[in-house]
Formats: sequence, C-alpha cells, structure tokens
Amino acid sequence: MQLQLQARLSRRLGEHGLSYQDYLVLATLSDQMGGRRRVVELSDELGWEKSRLSHHISRMSARGLVAKAPCPSDQRGTYVTLTDHGRDTLRLAAPGHVDDVQRYFFRRLTGEQVKTLATIAGEVLKGLADDPPR
Repeated sequence: MQLQLQARLSRRLGEHGLSYQDYLVLATLSDQMGGRRRVVELSDELGWEKSRLSHHISRMSARGLVAKAPCPSDQRGTYVTLTDHGRDTLRLAAPGHVDDVQRYFFRRLTGEQVKTLATIAGEVLKGLADDPPR
C-alpha cells in the first residue's frame, strides 16, 4: 500500500519537477525556523542514511531548490537551507499534494479508521524509538 500510494503521490509532484523525496526534504525544511536544518538532524527526521541524504541534497542544490552551507560552530557539520526557488516550488506543489493525500488516503477512511490508524502508528513509532537501529 505504501509503495503504491507513494508512486501515485509522486505523479503530480513530477508536474512541478519534484520527486516524492524532494517534496519530503522541502516540506521538512519549510517547517523549520528560517527553512534551515543540519544534515544530520534532517537525516534523523527523514529516517535516511546520512550519505543518501547528502547525495540527494547535492542533486537538489544543483537544481536550486536548497543551498548548503558549513555550520559555523562545527566544522564537520553542514546546514541545508530552503532557497526562494525551493520555497516557491513547494508552494506551487503543496496544494495538489495535499489534495492527493486526501483523495487517495483520508477520504477513503472513516473517522474511526483514522483514529485506529493513529493508535497503531503511535505504537509502532514508540517501539522504533525504544529499539534504536543496530
């Protein structure tokens, strides 16, 4: 279900030149004060390997969606910042994406099913937090 839903959501995002993964990065950055986040924090939040995120950020940076900058307090750290172009692209893509999430997911569920899903997701996330990766 998750793979098919992700593929369907990716279609409309593609109309804006975005992949589903691009959208996740842009949306996550847009939720941050100043649209900026350290790579290591962004990788933790998205659940991606740091190397995977670094490669993806490099591709997004080349397209002008994000910018990279060294962290002044940690020479090994890097900040990723949402650019004006990235923010504009997200602003154009978001309404269609939200509509697709509603259309293909939430409108198909009853309120009780959504509550049950939230309970299940909460338990799974709690278990993941209690048992970190090895």
